[in-house]
Amino acid sequence: MNKIKSYASKSANQPLEPYQLDRREPNETDVEIKILFCGVCHSDIHTVRDEWGGTMYPVVPGHEIVGTVTRIGSKVNRFKVGDTVGVGCFVDSCGHCHNCEENNEQYCENGHSQTYNSLLQDKKTITYGGYSSHIVVTEKFVLSISDKLPLEKVAPLLCAGITTYSPLKHWNVKAGDKLAVVGLGGLGHMAVKIAVSMGVEVTVLSHSPGKEKDALNLGAHHFELTNVKENMVKMANTFDFIIDTVSAPHDYNDYLALLSTNGVMILLGVPPTPSEVQAFHLIGGRRSLVGSLVGGIKETQEMLDYCAEHNITSDVEMINIDQINEAYERTLAGDVHYRFVIDMASLK
Repeated sequence: MNKIKSYASKSANQPLEPYQLDRREPNETDVEIKILFCGVCHSDIHTVRDEWGGTMYPVVPGHEIVGTVTRIGSKVNRFKVGDTVGVGCFVDSCGHCHNCEENNEQYCENGHSQTYNSLLQDKKTITYGGYSSHIVVTEKFVLSISDKLPLEKVAPLLCAGITTYSPLKHWNVKAGDKLAVVGLGGLGHMAVKIAVSMGVEVTVLSHSPGKEKDALNLGAHHFELTNVKENMVKMANTFDFIIDTVSAPHDYNDYLALLSTNGVMILLGVPPTPSEVQAFHLIGGRRSLVGSLVGGIKETQEMLDYCAEHNITSDVEMINIDQINEAYERTLAGDVHYRFVIDMASLK
């Protein structure tokens, strides 16, 4: 075992603090990675504070990881020492269920192994994430990162990027379609950038007038305030697709009414409480309310290559690791444009 430096939380009401972590020695199919940058996802906060339940303490968050290969196992053939690589939201799966065989490891029927606060496929070894100096991951779940783009801005693509790219591809959102993006945060700003690059007509829906300038600068074609009743009325039956990125409680019915016939509303955010849905909003327009997780490894690599080709990255604010607790509070207050990324060189 290797002793490495990390930041961890030891209970739901304690801040993250320095923690010495045991990492396994790389086996024959493993890749050891020195972490350069790690994005801060809202999921990190939910997990650290046990808001979804099931947090195993101490927890080391982080699943938007970019780094450099430092060691490889004897059977690794896709990577070599010095390569720039990434690790996303999960680090293993069963490999033999229907979903794994279809390259949808994120929906592994036997339970995929998330990058942190999860169990490896032995169902007993706890995973620890990217708020650490190094990570060891089986080769299949390591991703190639292009050096064309600034690496700190690539890190959030490993979650926010693929979470928005995957549903756009799955539901075949295409040039000329009308898409509304609800919420302009870490996920929302990536949905705007990627959809616009595909030729989609994008409208950002928000209750914050201060978001309009940012939305248009990101490439959105339109911006509408959702707390103005007249706006909601005029947008009825307008959109082919809605991507809802909001994790705060809100009424889905208000947005379902904005879909055209056969329209699809895709949920990416996870509000803390269940939401009532009026059946007529679905039946009356043959509309669909669906959800989507991240993509599989093959699709995530496709997304990374697409973003490199189209010069798409996240808008980030760099922080040192000792600023992480403040960054959590600022994230909750919406005071980040649009993703915090930790410079792991600051982990001393």
